[in-house]
Amino acid sequence: MPKIVDHDERRREVMAAAGRVIVRDGIDAATTRAIAKEAGYSNGVLAHYFADKDEILLSALRQSHQRIRARLTAKVEGATGLAALRELLLDNLPLDDERGQETRLEVSFWSRSLTSERLAEVQRAEAAELRAAVRDLLGQARAAGELVPENHAEDHAEDHAEDHAEDHAEDHAEDHAEDHADGDLDDLTEHLLALVDGLSLHLLLYPGRITREGAERIMLGALDRR
Repeated sequence: MPKIVDHDERRREVMAAAGRVIVRDGIDAATTRAIAKEAGYSNGVLAHYFADKDEILLSALRQSHQRIRARLTAKVEGATGLAALRELLLDNLPLDDERGQETRLEVSFWSRSLTSERLAEVQRAEAAELRAAVRDLLGQARAAGELVPENHAEDHAEDHAEDHAEDHAEDHAEDHAEDHADGDLDDLTEHLLALVDGLSLHLLLYPGRITREGAERIMLGALDRR
């Protein structure tokens, strides 16, 4: 009786093997031969499921992202605003061994993406998705009154209103204040994402200088001061 091959499972095994090689030995060491050896298959098997090495690497990265999404979805179920945002930001930090491996995999692609437009496009798309999620949750937090508005935005709107006819000034001031608040949230989004990247790198590169507990405290502190 012919052996039944689970092709989807084989693809998953190859992607997982590629991820292990990248994390352990670096992305430059993730050759087709090395991945095949790690997976326990021949080069021919890999060629049957993937067009080239870049497709294997991209598939390994996407597999990691899918796993992260599934875990995060479970964590934030029923949560909104700052509560959900705290979970999202902390989940993107290497605060345990599992997330440490995921971060090592992610960071390994950064330098390669500088010279591979194909990889860069995937990184940009994934980063845009994360940015949109952070920005949306900040918007929820502001709508729920969880974020304290910038005082200078209110002061500027009030001063502007006094210099114009009452009705026109109030409408214009409200529009200006709203635009300013949106700009503040955009800036805060970039600040938080930059903090995630910076803390992640520091945890990987300088484990003796910053602890996981310290990174978590810094990340949450950035939100608590808002």
